[in-house]
Amino acid sequence: LKASPFIMIGLTGSGQHSEPLTAQVDDDQPDVLYFFTGRDNRLAPGGKAMAQFSSKGHDVFGCLSGTVTRDNDPAQIDKLWSKSVEAWFPGGKGDPNLALLRFDIDSAELWEADVSLSGMVKMLFGGKIKPSEEGSHAVVNDLATA
Repeated sequence: LKASPFIMIGLTGSGQHSEPLTAQVDDDQPDVLYFFTGRDNRLAPGGKAMAQFSSKGHDVFGCLSGTVTRDNDPAQIDKLWSKSVEAWFPGGKGDPNLALLRFDIDSAELWEADVSLSGMVKMLFGGKIKPSEEGSHAVVNDLATA
């Protein structure tokens, strides 16, 4: 996520589409993502959410399930603040429209698209890819022990 921190995230059951946001990663909290957004953003009310991402090389894909809450802790804002965030909020850290959203991840499903060389040849010329030639898939339900 650090190399390509762009995530599609949306509240489940809201009937609204997901939207792209830039995830802020805090190394001290591996099961939490943060997002700077406006107080009027469709995610600002919080609730159950799903997020999807693709790595920069498009070889790892993930779907994350969790809960979005507003977390305007000044210490956390200071820790995650950057020039790129400041570009969106001309009033700086005290901008009245600033909201820091916290996404606590409950579970994740990850796919690694690392098809073997023989699998790539079969994809080019037709043929059945064997399970040993596929990438890998993992389900993580308890991130605290992952």
